[in-house]
Amino acid sequence: MQSLMDMRRLTITKPIFIQSPLKRPLTCITTTLQKQHQIHTQAPPPPPLLQTQTNPQALNQILLKRVSLILSNPSLDCAKCKELVPHLSPQEFDSCFLALKSNVNPKTALNFFHFVSETCKFRFTARSYCVLIHLLVGNDLLSPARLLLIRLIDGKVPAFFARNFESRHFEIAQIMADLNLVFEPVIRVKITDLLVHVYSTQFKHLGFGFAADVFSLLAKKGLFPSLKTCTFLLSSLVKANELKKSYEVYDFICLGGIIPDVHLFSTMINAFCKGHREDDAIGLFSKMEKLGVAPNVVTYNNIIHGLCKSGRLDEAYRFKEKMVKEKVSPSLITYSVFINGLIKLEKIDEANCVLKEMSELGFVPNEVVYNTLIDGYCKMGNISEALKIRDDMLSKGISPNSVTLNSLIQGFCKSDQIGQAENVLEEMIVRGLPINQGSFSMVINWLCLKFRFVTAQHFIREMLLRNLRPNDGLLTTLVSGLCKAGKQGEAVELWCRLLGKGFVPNIVTSNALIHGLCKAGNMQETLKLLRDMLDRGLVFDRITYNTLISGCCKEGEVKEGFKLKEEMVKKGIQPDIYTYNLLLHGLCNADKIDEASRLWHECKKNGYVPNVYTYGVMIDGYCKANKVEEGENLLNELVSKKLELNSVVYNSLIRAYCINGNMNAAFRLHDDMKSRGVRLSCATYSSLMHGLCNIGLVDDAKHLLDEMRKEGLLPNVVCYTTIIGGYSKLGQMNKVNNVLQEMSSHNIHPNKFTYTIMIDGFCKLGKTKEAAKLLNEMTEKGILPDAVTYNAFTNGLCKEGKVEEAFKVCDEMSSGAVCLDEITYTTLIDGCHQPSTAKIKNDQELS
Repeated sequence: MQSLMDMRRLTITKPIFIQSPLKRPLTCITTTLQKQHQIHTQAPPPPPLLQTQTNPQALNQILLKRVSLILSNPSLDCAKCKELVPHLSPQEFDSCFLALKSNVNPKTALNFFHFVSETCKFRFTARSYCVLIHLLVGNDLLSPARLLLIRLIDGKVPAFFARNFESRHFEIAQIMADLNLVFEPVIRVKITDLLVHVYSTQFKHLGFGFAADVFSLLAKKGLFPSLKTCTFLLSSLVKANELKKSYEVYDFICLGGIIPDVHLFSTMINAFCKGHREDDAIGLFSKMEKLGVAPNVVTYNNIIHGLCKSGRLDEAYRFKEKMVKEKVSPSLITYSVFINGLIKLEKIDEANCVLKEMSELGFVPNEVVYNTLIDGYCKMGNISEALKIRDDMLSKGISPNSVTLNSLIQGFCKSDQIGQAENVLEEMIVRGLPINQGSFSMVINWLCLKFRFVTAQHFIREMLLRNLRPNDGLLTTLVSGLCKAGKQGEAVELWCRLLGKGFVPNIVTSNALIHGLCKAGNMQETLKLLRDMLDRGLVFDRITYNTLISGCCKEGEVKEGFKLKEEMVKKGIQPDIYTYNLLLHGLCNADKIDEASRLWHECKKNGYVPNVYTYGVMIDGYCKANKVEEGENLLNELVSKKLELNSVVYNSLIRAYCINGNMNAAFRLHDDMKSRGVRLSCATYSSLMHGLCNIGLVDDAKHLLDEMRKEGLLPNVVCYTTIIGGYSKLGQMNKVNNVLQEMSSHNIHPNKFTYTIMIDGFCKLGKTKEAAKLLNEMTEKGILPDAVTYNAFTNGLCKEGKVEEAFKVCDEMSSGAVCLDEITYTTLIDGCHQPSTAKIKNDQELS
């Protein structure tokens, strides 16, 4: 028989055991039951409370008597506990405990629970714990009752819970509510107070939704806490911005017949105002007056604050007048609320009037009032007035705090006094004051715009020390700025520092860094660095790969570009038409037109639709490879697809035809552009002028200048230099001078190439004096001659037999940091060994 009892005990005392902490609100469906391998280890749920065997005759009388003897004594007999526990199941104890509740010594019961659970590893039902809590509360043992409830909710005591409840927490509240029905009415309010208060305080970190749900469950059963607890719960919900829950709790309070006092009314008026339900707040104010509950200064302050925030200042003033009429004296908070509301509406003069009235009544502005005024002036951009308020604040012995200084920083930034903002920010750092993210961001952004990256990075480091994450826009600006300033290493260091703080830069910032590294060149080193960054958590997207491919192709590393394309495909990132454009451009620049042609066909085969840029790249590639016909075929294909044409695709072909001297084809394309409405560019005309000049039709080329103006284009220095070059080749330097005058009349100044062409033209005619004048004019205008300019001039001098002068010019070259090249030396050597042009001419005349 004993063995059978032991087997029964084993199957009952090893069910599911809950110790997990609270995770979710009551309204969420959750299970905290752990999976077991054996079904027989689960304890059946306790019977419904109203069907519990409370009749001692229906219970095991021997067991009941033994439990009663232990729990009714003023002290716990541990030996009897040890004898009892082997013959006791959790459900049997649950029935006995409830039946004996009126005869139990609560202190002994508390010790019994602790002893048998710790020493004998006995697990009570959740209801048994709840009965104990009721007994402790009924005997005014509130502290142990509160601690036990907290431990039960938190899963710190071993207890059986029924599987058919949505949540362990909901089950505890349900059991406590049901037990209230069988305990004395005096205990009910205390228990309800305890439950609501514990959830509102001990478990507030989980959200006040728990407390509100418990309150709702109890209220639905007609159980309400005291008015004080109701007000406390409402206040907690409002402070936590759980406004919807606060409205639900208030509705239950009204339905329960609880008459609110001034504190509860004031709390709800605040809740309505915070929820932008000012009309409901006004209605509630009227209701409290009808019920004879006199509003106090807090009530008035709450409704005035709500009305001021919503811009209903006239109504707020009426409540202030009513306040004075009802002999409720306005407080400092009342005036602060008005000043804040007026400042937000930028009614600064009215705010000053309120400040004056406040001072006349003997109220001394506090830091909140001063900060409100300073912030208002700063947001309006009136930093001078803000500083006056700051000075007044100091004269009253009130030191500016972090709120004051953050406002001043933003005010200085808005007034473009960034140096002052920087000083204030540094002062805050030195004083160890809290600095908001906006203050850091405004100053750092300005520093980046001014290329003051050292100071910008100093403030970024200060942000990171405070665990403030710079926003993505700011980081992108800083990284881009560092890269543009040639500080790619510092940009990488910043990126790594962010990762070290757990702030993973977004893909836009990372792409800005990669773009900067690629533009700096040396792609091999860049790729090596990027592999390291990839290991640190950098995620590549299509933009990243395209940026890298662009960098490789610009450096002529087209093979590396193709490797990156293959890599992106392996990672599931499909290339786009931009990817193909970059690779095609790289191949064409590397004079690999056949490979480019194969890639072009691959691109179309894979379903990518070439755009105008793609066609432009291929046409330019064919033209550079002197396959102009293939280029024009692509142009015709482009026209047939009815894509929007531009001057770029035409210019490549026109330039190629002009270089080949096929001016008829070039002008045919020129006419085609006009007929299709494609705007001709300076590059178009420059190519045509160059082509005409090459075949000696310089006057025709010059006429194109007039055509350009008719088309609304202003000829630039390149166009004029082309015409000057044409006339110089023909030795028509008088016409060159005419073109120079025309340039001057249009406020276009000759550049280094213009001067070099003219110097060469005069030298070829033997007019080295005129060439020398141009060289001097060039240097006087701050245009530095290069080796080509000097070589043209020295060549002219040597041909005139003025070798010594040529050597002097070479000395000037060296002193002017212009390196003598192979052409310079060859010219000087030839000058030393050949007769001058003048001597040859003399000899010819004599003969």
